[in-house]
Amino acid sequence: MKESFYRTAMLLGEDAEGILASSHAAVFGAGGVGGHACDALARCGVGHITVVDCAKVKPSNLNRQICAEKSTIGMDKTEAMRRHLTAVSDCIVTAVNAFVTSDNAPELIPADADIVIDAVDNVTAKLAVITECRARGIPVLSSMGAGNRLDPTAVRIADVYKTSVDPLARVMRRELKKRGVKELTVVYSSEEPKTPVMEAPDPDMKRSAPASVPFVPAVFGITLASEAVRTILKKRTIEYD
Repeated sequence: MKESFYRTAMLLGEDAEGILASSHAAVFGAGGVGGHACDALARCGVGHITVVDCAKVKPSNLNRQICAEKSTIGMDKTEAMRRHLTAVSDCIVTAVNAFVTSDNAPELIPADADIVIDAVDNVTAKLAVITECRARGIPVLSSMGAGNRLDPTAVRIADVYKTSVDPLARVMRRELKKRGVKELTVVYSSEEPKTPVMEAPDPDMKRSAPASVPFVPAVFGITLASEAVRTILKKRTIEYD
């Protein structure tokens, strides 16, 4: 076992570290939520991470996205994420620069994925990932809205049908029900979304773009990573409490 995982193994055990090292996680979205999920998975010892995104790093990402640095502005987020993950771990990183749709989801979701994390903010893309995972029996976790929130202590994990407050979760419940998806583990916030005190000053930003602070998306991502590790280990009958 590598020295970088000693502290984790002290809690989870050496067998768990071996399982994580042989596991493959796919993360859709390398932004404030997905990037922190990738980082935590790599630091926990997950051996292979596929990260899928289609955006480039912008200066406005510097306030919350772990792959955003002055030196990575203008770079594909997936490449910036690959460089970050290989700088902090020895995991294999597959960077895929693409926008996920129902047409390409079958090829973008790795055949050997042990867990898939949906951290994209587009409903159509989220549904494409979730329904394809369901069809193939791959465990999937989904992030609800992290924007327009200030309180990291309000982050929760639950079945999407048991969430409240979150407008994105409301839409997802409706659309998932149409598709026959009866349960889905999600990370969401019980905090009422705030109304931004000013419009987005960047003319390139969508008028509907949410405001965001560093700590709430990070907690979303880390919570998703924690549940992903729990799911991987539970499949191999190792408890993670």
